[in-house]
Amino acid sequence: MLHIGTSGWQYKDWRGAFYPQKLPQREWLNYYAERFTTAEVNNTFYRLPEKTAFENWAASVPADFRMAAKMSRYLTHVKRLKEPAEPVERFLDRASGLGDKLGPVLLQLPPNLRAQPDALAETLELFPPSIQIAVEPRHESWWTDQVRDVLERHNAALCWADRKSRILTPLWRTADFGYLRMHDGTARRPMSYGIRAIDSWLRRLRDMFDDECDVYVYFNNDPGCAAIDNARSMIRRAQALGLPVRTFDAAASE
Repeated sequence: MLHIGTSGWQYKDWRGAFYPQKLPQREWLNYYAERFTTAEVNNTFYRLPEKTAFENWAASVPADFRMAAKMSRYLTHVKRLKEPAEPVERFLDRASGLGDKLGPVLLQLPPNLRAQPDALAETLELFPPSIQIAVEPRHESWWTDQVRDVLERHNAALCWADRKSRILTPLWRTADFGYLRMHDGTARRPMSYGIRAIDSWLRRLRDMFDDECDVYVYFNNDPGCAAIDNARSMIRRAQALGLPVRTFDAAASE
């Protein structure tokens, strides 16, 4: 089952292009959640909000909406996976404000952080089995059998990341769910993905995951509303290819 949305929803240049010009920003998430079934929360990475912020997000979306949350950079970029217990505990306590609307938690690692499989294992062990974890390494030293084994043992998904027309991550399936981030399309419109590229990714997902698996796809190419347009296109293409995709009528028809 595909869950398709965008990385974040609070972009000023989406006003007028996606959000109605006069719609107050406090109502943007509700408007977004009437058109998509999932979103990836980015600002949890830059500054971890209080639990009340997560509770307010949960109150703004439908019961079956899922929000992926990006782990605070304090753990990944400041501590660099060292002494993970306190940062993980604090993050989980606040993210619990989402209740059953919490989707996967994304650990995006710094591009200059070389492979540390033991530190990664120590971090992953701190998450309860009920929490889905995706890991996005960004240094080629991580592509080893030892790292793959760590991910598989903890049912943590290797985040597939598409950047600047190159697949930087190996297409490993390491968990009972999948996670794909679309960063940089190469269509004529800046950063946008064309239909051929979208179809290629859908075929890769179809070949790797069966219909019973949840696969989360987030477009992170936010400038100029490319992410919104590409997410809608992927929903329509998934339906055309006969792939199961969670959506609202508005998401498929607009």
